[in-house]
Amino acid sequence: MMTIDFASVPALWTGVCGIFFLIQLVYIGGVYNRLHLHFRRGKETEPLDLPPVSVIIVTKDSGEALNENLPAVLEQDYPQFEVIVVNDKSAGEDELILTRLAGRYTNLYHTFIPETARYVSRKKLGIAMGIRASRYDWIVVASPFGCPVSPNWLKSLAREMTPETDIVLGYSNYSSKKGYFARRITVDSFFRSLRYLCMALAGRPYMGIGNNLAYRKRIYLEHKGFSDHLQLQRGEDDLFINAVANRLNTRVARGAESIVRLPVPASKRVWKEEMLNAMVTGHYYRGIAPFLNALETWTCGLFHLSFLVALVVSILSHEWVLAAIVIFFGMVRFLAVMHFFYHTAWDLKEKFGCFLPFFDLFRPVWSLVRRIQYLFCKKNDFLRK
Repeated sequence: MMTIDFASVPALWTGVCGIFFLIQLVYIGGVYNRLHLHFRRGKETEPLDLPPVSVIIVTKDSGEALNENLPAVLEQDYPQFEVIVVNDKSAGEDELILTRLAGRYTNLYHTFIPETARYVSRKKLGIAMGIRASRYDWIVVASPFGCPVSPNWLKSLAREMTPETDIVLGYSNYSSKKGYFARRITVDSFFRSLRYLCMALAGRPYMGIGNNLAYRKRIYLEHKGFSDHLQLQRGEDDLFINAVANRLNTRVARGAESIVRLPVPASKRVWKEEMLNAMVTGHYYRGIAPFLNALETWTCGLFHLSFLVALVVSILSHEWVLAAIVIFFGMVRFLAVMHFFYHTAWDLKEKFGCFLPFFDLFRPVWSLVRRIQYLFCKKNDFLRK
């Protein structure tokens, strides 16, 4: 009869692996599965009175993107909305394109940030100017590079605009493109969105992204806008939502019609700067959600490490039962990740192929590399000038 020495090194490593395995299952099945369940809920009846909304876009040298994407926003199948575009000292043809489009669309309004405006983030100032000029209580913040995939995009956000709701979070990601870099950042963006949307569904909203985000003008004015993080260049979306969101006033848009697509960044350097910007603002997050995210990342990495060590020492010690238990842990976690993540990716119309297991294996390492880059970057580059 085969016996197991529970005080042996293989047994201890198997126990450590088992602890990380259980923590990972709680996250995968209890948190990351929420968005899939949310999307699979029965379609709600469309409200009889859709609230009027003001869409605000801040542009800077993005004339080509405006020409391609702005008509998709202006032609939304929605009863009453306006689009306010704030031009930030664009050297290109942004103003010419906006003037031409304003002649075709009566719901398009555009203005500009004065050149004399200094010592404040121009992106924040642009959004503040747009909110000031808006006529409606519900504000939808979008990007000149973002393109709604459906003419019912605004309707999908408005379905969540209940009387008790102040914030609606939507999903956005890069358009599908071939190549390692494009696949990696698309999966990375998917996972980042999965985290903050699932945390919101779990009652712990902590951020939003200004490519697909709605909130009431009232809550913006009550919080005095972006006054508590004016020292930063960014934070007009995630830090603002982190300050005003709670489990009662935040909802998540659902359905494929709520998705916004963006082009893959032109270079790796541009994407790196975006990630460092996110890490700088993330340093100011309040609440327990950032800690829970960090815990998940590190238990993922430690699970992979303890799985490898436990398997090797069990085989070398001829502890075949322990080796089988370790393999069981690995197989169950792998199948859970593939099942829940791929189902959610399917809901969001993502096509990751075989890259998702590769991403899951290396994301703790990439997270560590980004942490090191953040430690050595010049923090003054992300402060207002």
